Amino acid sequence: MSTEKTKTMRAVVQDAFGGAEVLRVQEVPQPQPLPTEVLVRVHAAGVNPVDWKTRSGTGMAGVLGEPPFVLGWDVSGVVEAVGFGVTTLKVGDEVYGMPWFPRAAGGYAEYVAAPARQFARKPVTVDHEHAAAVPLAALTAWQALMDTAGLRAGQRVLVHAAAGGVGHFAVQFARHLGAHVVATASSARHAWLKELGADEVIDYTSVRFEDVVRDIDVVIDLVGDAHDKTSLRSLEVLRPGGLLVAIPAGVSPELADAAAARGVRVSPFLVEPDGPALTRIAGLVDAGKVAIEVEEVFPLERAAHAHMRGEHGRTRGKLVLRTAATA
Repeated sequence: MSTEKTKTMRAVVQDAFGGAEVLRVQEVPQPQPLPTEVLVRVHAAGVNPVDWKTRSGTGMAGVLGEPPFVLGWDVSGVVEAVGFGVTTLKVGDEVYGMPWFPRAAGGYAEYVAAPARQFARKPVTVDHEHAAAVPLAALTAWQALMDTAGLRAGQRVLVHAAAGGVGHFAVQFARHLGAHVVATASSARHAWLKELGADEVIDYTSVRFEDVVRDIDVVIDLVGDAHDKTSLRSLEVLRPGGLLVAIPAGVSPELADAAAARGVRVSPFLVEPDGPALTRIAGLVDAGKVAIEVEEVFPLERAAHAHMRGEHGRTRGKLVLRTAATA
């Protein structure tokens, strides 16, 4: 009989669906890498809207099932161990990634085990806290623009909620691809978004974007119809054959019918783990072509406060958790 003691780690666990108060730090078994997987000592974990939606019983709750579980998909850290068959990474490599999404990754913890090819070497010019802010948000923007929309130079893009996590990456990627970028955000964010590459910025609190925008090829809709029918209104600004990528809520029958009637297209979207894309994004960050905005960093013990901050405030960029594994 083995007498080896099971290794444990600190993680943010929830035992029930509910408000931020259900999140608590406790000791749980440390995962071990299977063949083709790596064990990553997490230095920082990104916080995303899908996290608090899942915590409350929506989001990816249907995929994760009933609690208990550990939230979090964005991680940045150092490879601690490698499983059999791993050839792309080695112990000591600094990596970042969005492993397992939409299955549970357990990112709000000191260690994560996941397939090696769902990670990439993190940008060398930024710390772990900034790197952890990248994967889910940046991959969402990248895949929506590159893979779903096939964005080309010279096209016109409208990005809703441009000052948020996904939005601020979408503005920069679209600009990098040579598009003309129109962004919606509150007036306090306009100067910053223009620095990031937006050609036009519209204050959605005082202007109806459909009154001032025309001939858009691609809409990156990070708001949805739950707020003032943003998706339906966006159809009005698309060129014939243009595309709306509906990211938070997907495509309702009403939206699909309205798009067909106007001769435009709509597409649902869900981000996927993508190590090669993260490698390309890291290159853009290290080349100074993409900036990462982190509004606030919280210790692991204040994960509930991070959720409350994200749910009740309009953040600029991302929120991040710092784990105790950095010691």
